[in-house]
Amino acid sequence: MKTKIVIVGLGGVGGYYGGLLAKKYADNPEVEIYFVARGAHLKEVQENGLTVITENGTFIVHPTLATDNVMEIGTADYIIMTPKSYDLDSTVAQINPIVGSNTVILPLLNGIDNSDRIRALLPGIEVWQGCVYIVARLNEPGVVESSGNLHRFNFGYEYRQTNERLYAFEHLLKDAGIDAYYHENIMHVIWTKFFFISATASLTSYFDVSFGALLTDEVRKSTLVNLLEELLLVANAEGAEIERSVIDKVIQQLEKLPFETTASMHSDFRAGKNTEVNGLTGIVVELGRKHGISTPVYERVYQELYKRMNN
Repeated sequence: MKTKIVIVGLGGVGGYYGGLLAKKYADNPEVEIYFVARGAHLKEVQENGLTVITENGTFIVHPTLATDNVMEIGTADYIIMTPKSYDLDSTVAQINPIVGSNTVILPLLNGIDNSDRIRALLPGIEVWQGCVYIVARLNEPGVVESSGNLHRFNFGYEYRQTNERLYAFEHLLKDAGIDAYYHENIMHVIWTKFFFISATASLTSYFDVSFGALLTDEVRKSTLVNLLEELLLVANAEGAEIERSVIDKVIQQLEKLPFETTASMHSDFRAGKNTEVNGLTGIVVELGRKHGISTPVYERVYQELYKRMNN
């Protein structure tokens, strides 16, 4: 019985992990790796393969099939999704024809409500949760690059703590050289990452400054702390079991990064592109209202960013 793994979205994240999977299982008749991409990137991969530049060297892979037409794939066993959160609904519609009763979907998107959103669109389908720590980007069509020596791939399933399939998938990823970890309490892991992503994306965009500049000005730094205090209340109302020390950890992470580093959402705002403001900022306001928790800083930041995005 073949295992069919489909990578949907072939940017930095999908390209790096998909590349390792395609490299490992290229000659394995029992595992097939499919890439779903589009445009010039897809054409380059179809003609010349996907070039993956890593800290340990460069390699080129040819998946079982690279396509923008999922009907060519057939029913998938695993679908790893890596689009932006604002493209989630359209991506789910795209993959719908390859989802069967035993298909597992694993989204690797920034945010905390992605799996719930997918379940609402595909009732009865098993949707796991995941988050990755990686610095990777699409350099040009057909070429992805990872840097920073950080590639951690976390996943789990909050509705089932023990499952042979989860362990088997971890094994399959590790065999491909992926730094993969199955977590029984995956939502704690996702929320922990969300503290850094949500706060930094929201405030670098709001103040239009780099990571380092969030800490050099007293107003910006106190806004950051107040924002994180609100997020802590919301996260724990959602059952995340996050310690207050997470606030210091976010500040320490910011101190370690190059001063001029910024969030991808901030870069998208500056470039006039679509942004993940709903998934990274607005969701906290929404969950605050759900639990009757006041989030005045998040509300102020979200309203300002929403206004800018729609001007």
